[in-house]
Amino acid sequence: MVDNFLLRFLEEDLGQGDITTEGIFRGERARGVIRAKEGGVLAGIDFALRVFQLLGEIELIYAIKDGEEFSKDDEILVIEAPANLLLMGERVALNLLQRLSGIATLTREFVKALEGTGVRILDTRKTTPGMRYFEKYAVRIGGGLNHRYALYDMVLIKDNHKAIAGSITEAVKRVRERISPVYKIEVEVENLQELQEALQCGVDMVMLDNFSPEEVRKAVALTKDRVIVEVSGNINLQNIKDYAIEGVHFISSGAITHSARWLDLSMRLFRI
Repeated sequence: MVDNFLLRFLEEDLGQGDITTEGIFRGERARGVIRAKEGGVLAGIDFALRVFQLLGEIELIYAIKDGEEFSKDDEILVIEAPANLLLMGERVALNLLQRLSGIATLTREFVKALEGTGVRILDTRKTTPGMRYFEKYAVRIGGGLNHRYALYDMVLIKDNHKAIAGSITEAVKRVRERISPVYKIEVEVENLQELQEALQCGVDMVMLDNFSPEEVRKAVALTKDRVIVEVSGNINLQNIKDYAIEGVHFISSGAITHSARWLDLSMRLFRI
């Protein structure tokens, strides 16, 4: 699956071929060095290596591992190969490393902000189309956990589902009529009244959507450890500790994927 994704990424960039490199290349070999222009947490090194391997034979000289923190000017990856191979794979490999390392770095900041609270950070489905596998991988590298991967692996009843069914109770009833009980059921609730209704339905998990910290405390008191509690909505690094309340199990954030800044990495080639 990963190879199929990477080959599509390469095809997007190469098309019928790298005409600049084809015009210049005369059989030279080169050393390619990817270096950090700022610090962060690395994610995607194996994907970057695989990009080059799909283009031909390379020799790995040095690489740091996913999850390791690096500083400005650190060497991230050093490989040797025909120069045309390095030039053709450079952009795709860098795009992956920069994007995924940015997600891992931001996720690590959220994880550190929650240290000692017992609350874990979750991602969401707010991922770049075609990049979900990679971006959710980067969240794990940063120390976060993945929520459901897609629509098929967990029931999550949200506001639009409630609108169609007419109520939380009816939505849960309909799900139980048709969906296997092996799937956990989570319900997004927008107030304490909806929370009480969800609890009466015997769901496995509730998402407190856009609750204030004080409302979260009241909600946790109502749940009495009967369900897993997730908190979501307008939570950032500045206020996340206000929501890390005893009785909350998870805080979910779409920002760790959709708003993560790409890290600044570059690749230089040296003829050998």
